[in-house]
Amino acid sequence: MSSPMASQMSSPRPSPIISVAELADRLGDPDLLVLDTRWYLGKPGEGRAAYLAGHIPGAIHLDLDADLADLAGYGAPGRHPLPDPGAFAARLAAAGVIDETFVVAYDDVGGWVAARLWWMLDNLGHRGGVAVLDGGWTAWVAAGLPVTDLVPGPAAARVPPAGTAGSGSLYLADRWTGVIARDEVASRLGELTLLDARAAARYRGETEPIDPIAGHIPTALSAPWDANLDADGRFLPADELRKRFEGLLGGGPASGRGDVVTSCGSGTSALHNSVAMRIAGLPDPILYVGSYSDWSRSGMPVATGPEPGDASAVRARG
Repeated sequence: MSSPMASQMSSPRPSPIISVAELADRLGDPDLLVLDTRWYLGKPGEGRAAYLAGHIPGAIHLDLDADLADLAGYGAPGRHPLPDPGAFAARLAAAGVIDETFVVAYDDVGGWVAARLWWMLDNLGHRGGVAVLDGGWTAWVAAGLPVTDLVPGPAAARVPPAGTAGSGSLYLADRWTGVIARDEVASRLGELTLLDARAAARYRGETEPIDPIAGHIPTALSAPWDANLDADGRFLPADELRKRFEGLLGGGPASGRGDVVTSCGSGTSALHNSVAMRIAGLPDPILYVGSYSDWSRSGMPVATGPEPGDASAVRARG
């Protein structure tokens, strides 16, 4: 496991979100690239279809399965392992991202797919900055802001050639940090504070639409990602988010509860909690990349019901 770099930082960090008004003011900025990350569980290709039907002007579509994950990557056999950082950097460079690019990611599901892209670029140290569009596509359309079905041309036509003003390359770190694998999660259950960002019904084991067995990782606390949002689908104010997570953590990460780990079904919506904790000014949590899909597909013991459960069954199995 690698400790999150940001948790060691004491200086204020840039906001991980941007409002639709702020983004509208920046459209046309040569150092801006908007990335559409719309994606729908169990519906391959529908995110791309939604993008083609209409998107924020200048936006490029990236697919969670094809562009932000690699089934052979870190976190397998979970559903969305992380790709090799070099392969990810090459994909972003092909989309037109260079060191100076300020990236804005959006979706239409409250930001939980966009949060994955935010985390990946932030984790690898993207110099130009990255933010999630607060309220996403829904807020953009509701504000009456421009949309288009025109797809931008190749990145080579949009990025100035080397040696000219605004040209550059994309340099990202060559390894993921702030991540943890299944074996270490299992060995440290009871020491870690594990947050489960899935819907409460999935946590309790009442329903499971895609993974092999219903329930949750023993000791995990239910922390649904959508509780980070207000009725309009925008992130709650920083003080409210701080109260939420300090309540979950029993007073915060400094309370002696050990490292905080965020998880979900496949390491995607878990990162909505990472965005929310960054807004709240709290240390970044560690990501269990494989999350429940990795845990359940590996035959690990699970708990059901509203209570976290304990680590005894996991220890007995070990």
